[in-house]
Amino acid sequence: MYRRKDRKTLLLFPELFPFGGKLNENNRWLRITELIPWEELESEYAKHFSDVGRPATDAQLAIGLLLLKHMTGLSDEGVVQEVLENPYMQAFCGYEKFVTEEILDPSTLTKMRERLGLGFFKELETRTYKLLIERRIIKAKGMLVDATVFPEEIKYPNDVGLLNDVREWLVRNIRRVGQIIGKKYRTYPRKARKDYLNFSKKKTKTKKAINKAKRQMLQYVRRNIKQLKEALEQVKARGQRVKQNIIDRLQVAEKIYDQQREMYRKRVNRIGDRVVSFHRPYVRLIKRGKQGKKVEFGGKGALVHVGRFLFLGHFEHRAFAEENLMEAHVGDYLGRFGKLPPYVAADTKYGTLENRELMEELGVRAAFKRRGRPPKIMAAQDRWFKRKQRERNRIEGGIGNSKEHYRCDRVRYSIKDGSEIWVRTGILAMNLKAAVNSA
Repeated sequence: MYRRKDRKTLLLFPELFPFGGKLNENNRWLRITELIPWEELESEYAKHFSDVGRPATDAQLAIGLLLLKHMTGLSDEGVVQEVLENPYMQAFCGYEKFVTEEILDPSTLTKMRERLGLGFFKELETRTYKLLIERRIIKAKGMLVDATVFPEEIKYPNDVGLLNDVREWLVRNIRRVGQIIGKKYRTYPRKARKDYLNFSKKKTKTKKAINKAKRQMLQYVRRNIKQLKEALEQVKARGQRVKQNIIDRLQVAEKIYDQQREMYRKRVNRIGDRVVSFHRPYVRLIKRGKQGKKVEFGGKGALVHVGRFLFLGHFEHRAFAEENLMEAHVGDYLGRFGKLPPYVAADTKYGTLENRELMEELGVRAAFKRRGRPPKIMAAQDRWFKRKQRERNRIEGGIGNSKEHYRCDRVRYSIKDGSEIWVRTGILAMNLKAAVNSA
């Protein structure tokens, strides 16, 4: 159940100023508070709760904490503690009197993200950007386009380590289910652990040693999958319900086993739709070709930069062709600002024949590299192109800023659509700080 809070406009924290005075209105947290449409978001927030039951967390408190997490770079526990010590942050979260006791349990934030889902965070973006555009803080300028990978917080994958992760999870659940049905299974956890450590501690891992360790892990995993499936069948035979998350994880374990067994038999290191993380099976390997980072593991996002602000257009966990999204980017720009961009600047790969024809049809000037042999004398179009390509560095800086200061370099949400929620919230937090400096 959600109860709307009576938002008053009285003096904030009067108990802190018994002899007069007030909070500094130019404080960044109070200024950011004015840039968020709290009442509209509260109506959207209330839709995710029923009309009966225990009262839910206040909308401004929940949204404020989720944004502060990315603005400060703190963990859930850290941001809750920081708000307890800072009256300006408490004002940002909707408090009118200073709170010294625990606001909420940090685990509530995780449950809140799961309940609200990706749709709410997209609505949070849309309504906030609409307010900033109405106040002319975000202005319709030229559109810069690029794409990047937002890495997940996973360990660097290798075949033997991946199989060992699967094995450890299987052994734990075999033990738990075995206690329910009153049966013990021989899973050889100590021997398997010893074999894995003997391999992982080797400084030099030869191809023969890798194949041997992989064969051992495949044998352990095959046996454990068979044991767990047998145990789950006995649980069902008793009329008891098996948790859906166990069934889902078992399917992932079987997929990893099948992929690794096929690669082992064919003596290859590649396979289609390869799973690289047992705990985040949606993560895929994406080749980037950057110096010192040939591959990355995470979701790929197509981004648009307008003025000083960055917008996430498209996000998914596969290596899509970002040049095919140019029409979608222009459509988003038109929906956001009500008109077409004056110009578009993008990387060389965006200069396809389809994109050139699209820009010509729409009447949008495009800073694409000239096709054919370059002229001997530089024309005005070429000088403009070089100027816009230098301007394109701004989107590179925006991407770097989001990763360096707003935690988009390591995605840590593992809930459904957690990666996109993490990235969108981080970019929104960055844009709000930029809006304060622009206002």
